[in-house]
Amino acid sequence: MSGQKFALVTGAARGIGLATTKQLLSDGFRVAMIDRDEEALLAAAAPLQNTLPILCDVSVPDEVDRMAARLRTEFGQLDALVNNAGVAEFGPIDETDFAKWRRVMETNLDGVFLVSQAASGLLKTAKGAIVNIASISGLRASTLRVAYGTSKAAVIHLTQQQAAEWGECGIRANCVCPGPVATKLAMAVHSQDIIDAYHDAIPLNRYGTEIEIANLIAFLCSEKASYITGQIIAADGGFESTGIGLPALRGSSSL
Repeated sequence: MSGQKFALVTGAARGIGLATTKQLLSDGFRVAMIDRDEEALLAAAAPLQNTLPILCDVSVPDEVDRMAARLRTEFGQLDALVNNAGVAEFGPIDETDFAKWRRVMETNLDGVFLVSQAASGLLKTAKGAIVNIASISGLRASTLRVAYGTSKAAVIHLTQQQAAEWGECGIRANCVCPGPVATKLAMAVHSQDIIDAYHDAIPLNRYGTEIEIANLIAFLCSEKASYITGQIIAADGGFESTGIGLPALRGSSSL
């Protein structure tokens, strides 16, 4: 189809990845949906048009190579890559063994590196955009997140490396750092005390939504962001801005 744009979204079977897929579809993209959960991937893709579901574990180089080869055959170009696939394993530093550390790094960091590298040729041809999904945990340290937070901080730096090196090829690379988002998983595991504490710490006093994050990602993939690259954008309701200071004092203008 003349003028057709093509996107690749990893971790597309649920959550922010699925919301981003739907937003890109509404913006006129054809979307390759990548996930390692075959059942969830096929169920998510079934009601959608203009999608290409591909089973792939982004942490496995051979699987990424096969996925990229299929993209070259099916798409022939790539206008946008959204590196969203990630895992979250939390725990104290002393209880984080190397196996857990590597599980997090393999998907959250290695996967971004592998997929970006495999897709770079197609992206260079189209002068496309990369959007890497990190986390507020990559911008500010927090308890129980030694592996997760470190992996996301590394994704932030990797994004800037991509922007610096691939900019001369016409590729833009930016990073979105979501704060607390009201996904089904988060709402299932966050107690009311945790929800209340987050609301108190976030200036907008609420969790974000998947579509709010997807809207930002889609904007960065679009021509409207044609001069934006190397940027780290926190979509967090102002959570990062409250890193210093007590939330209980924030509402008092006299203190």
